[in-house]
Amino acid sequence: MEFNLHQALQNLNLSADWVGLRQVKESTTTRYIRDGKPQSNGKNYTQGVMVEVLVNGQFGYAATNRLDQTSIQTAAEIARNQAIAASKWAVHSFTEAVRPKAVGKYQSPLLKPFDFLSPADLNHLLIQVCQTLNISDKIVKTSALAQIIETEQLFVSSNGSNVEQTFFLIATDYSATAQDGNIVQKRTDNGMLAHSYQTGMEVFDEASVLSRARHIGEQAIELIQAQDCPNTTTTLVLAPDQMMLQIHESIGHPLELDRILGDERNYAGSSFVKLSDFGHLVYGSPLMNVTFDPTVSGEFASYAFDDAGATAKREYLIKDGILQRGLGSLESQVRTQIPGVANFRASSWNRAPIDRMANLNIEPGDASFDEIISSIESGVYMESNRSWSIDDYRNKFQFGCEYARLIENGKLTKPLKNPNYRGVTNPFWRGLVKVGDRSTMEIYGTPYCGKGEPNQVIRVGHASPVCAFENIEVFGGVT
Repeated sequence: MEFNLHQALQNLNLSADWVGLRQVKESTTTRYIRDGKPQSNGKNYTQGVMVEVLVNGQFGYAATNRLDQTSIQTAAEIARNQAIAASKWAVHSFTEAVRPKAVGKYQSPLLKPFDFLSPADLNHLLIQVCQTLNISDKIVKTSALAQIIETEQLFVSSNGSNVEQTFFLIATDYSATAQDGNIVQKRTDNGMLAHSYQTGMEVFDEASVLSRARHIGEQAIELIQAQDCPNTTTTLVLAPDQMMLQIHESIGHPLELDRILGDERNYAGSSFVKLSDFGHLVYGSPLMNVTFDPTVSGEFASYAFDDAGATAKREYLIKDGILQRGLGSLESQVRTQIPGVANFRASSWNRAPIDRMANLNIEPGDASFDEIISSIESGVYMESNRSWSIDDYRNKFQFGCEYARLIENGKLTKPLKNPNYRGVTNPFWRGLVKVGDRSTMEIYGTPYCGKGEPNQVIRVGHASPVCAFENIEVFGGVT
């Protein structure tokens, strides 16, 4: 018999101020090919229900993967008891206002359904990718990975919420490792699983995929012949695939209100940002405009409602370089009295929602790529993240990239291997001197943003144009 979440809510026998049920079904298919040979052809499936209960101003949570009324009732009673126990040590008393009534549907855009390609056809394409990557006998390893995820989520509540959201998600990664003597260089498809989107099987267009694979192989060979990145302070130009990491680590995480409040301090660190900074802090140069936008079609973390029922909207976090609002859910907003966004998100049915990034984007400027490069007498252009390190306050950082080119007299010249740069968040963003126009803008994402206790690995998206920064310390070597 098909489990009916609405009926389960109606049949609960529970004294509470508010009750919510969130059912999640998710299937994940993984195809991994190494050196042209299949390594993994698996499919995982998970399903369960999270029960939220509001009592005495506190929320309690309990989850179950047993989809029957008795199990839902038991989970609800556990959640109620948890909320009552927590109320003795409450730091804030909540009301139903942080769980607004939400009604609506959402579905990811797709042109070709997930059954458009058979498993054999997809494997064949990934084998072709490996063969195309292998352009030289100096290529010592090739790999092609595809993750195909379908998620169905239903949320109902005692105050009338009824939200259905279906997500079609695909993440891919293609890579080639080249070796010449003791020099080893790896080139990927814009960084590990950076091609993560809400999309259908149209993402596996053979001509486009194989063209990218050929380019990856060529650049891997180029890198083993390249000189090391120089050690200097110069103008740094970052491609959108590296801007993804820069946005994520030095804007996204430090602006999470629960982190600023100290909720994350025990596990993932705090933030250099203070509550008094909102509305005042000069985060970056006047060219810096950052939006939180879960409404972008096809970006990896798009949705219509967050897990509290808040409506997803495009909001400026930073406008003209000034910090405006935080990455804080309705709960964090009432605790801090700081404006936030609809970002209360859980990674699965067995996790409680917390403040998370979703789509975090740099708004485009007015400079073409050629205009940016031609304006620089001396500098370094970098692509694709390879390594990262940032302190617990999300302030001091050091990032490494896969690929770089020297900028000399307004032109891209020699390729450079082992490029790295370091900085401090606010001085770095205040050095933003050029922001590319929409023609330079690209969208990427990652399935692997970790946070919370117990840990939650969630999906985020980042879009950015090409950006240039002045007076940045760059250096060579493997980090």
